[in-house]
Amino acid sequence: MAGASLLTLLDDIATVLDDVALMTKVAARKTAGVLGDDLALNAQQVSGVRAERELPVVWGVAKGSFKNKLILVPAALLISAVAPWLIMPMLLLGGLFLCFEGVEKIAEKLFHHSQDSDHDAQIIPDDVDIVAYEKEKIKGAIRTDFVLSAEIIVIALGTVQDHPFLTQAIVVSVIAAVMTAGVYGIVAGIVKLDDAGLYLVNHSKGAGFKRSFGSLLVNVAPYLMKALAVVGTIAMFLVGGGIVVHSIPHVHVVVEHLAQLISFPGAHAIVPPLLNGVVGILAGIVVLVVVSLINKIRGKSAH
Repeated sequence: MAGASLLTLLDDIATVLDDVALMTKVAARKTAGVLGDDLALNAQQVSGVRAERELPVVWGVAKGSFKNKLILVPAALLISAVAPWLIMPMLLLGGLFLCFEGVEKIAEKLFHHSQDSDHDAQIIPDDVDIVAYEKEKIKGAIRTDFVLSAEIIVIALGTVQDHPFLTQAIVVSVIAAVMTAGVYGIVAGIVKLDDAGLYLVNHSKGAGFKRSFGSLLVNVAPYLMKALAVVGTIAMFLVGGGIVVHSIPHVHVVVEHLAQLISFPGAHAIVPPLLNGVVGILAGIVVLVVVSLINKIRGKSAH
């Protein structure tokens, strides 16, 4: 009898672990859109810091990110346990925010020339307190991380909202830990990429593979940052649009119907994400217009 009970317990544990593994993969795939933006934003946040202080600053932001997760994960699980009906509206808000951020980035690039302003902001005056400057950098990055972390956790929770609480807790916790370690590990590698290239160039003996590879790393580093920003923006529309499509009743039915009308080899894998992206762009434009109108009304009322 005891042996049978033990076998039943082990079978239950195996089932839970299998469910957790499957849902973690699904959650990781759905949160990947935020990951690209998270990488780009956090890598940009530590720009302007002295080379020898880049890794300490990244570590400081990473610790702040883990603290953010320690607040957000229990809060999300509490909402799931007490008011699970709030998950879908929160998920929709997170998706709309992703779409809004994507459109806002494009609008800034097209109309506000933010690249020039960003470059100017990275120049540090000689009379600036470096310690205070680094602290402000870390605080700003942690504030940004809080918003992105909330999006990641809400999206992850949305993928497991119909599963038992234990599965929800494990999946969301694993996603939070893996995403944090992954993001800041990659950020640390990105910010030191040019330094690694310079090291190879300086320690090479004339022309050769080491010098060529080092020069390649130095030249590739800035383009990698730009590529991350572009990929992150595209992913925001794909993921955010997908969330909007599945959060608003009947919209996903329309998208699926349109996808069925378009037929070519591989269409079933390409068309739905593209349609999600189109929905994401349109949703982002609508939110941007609404936010702009609200800001204008507030500005007029202030005057």
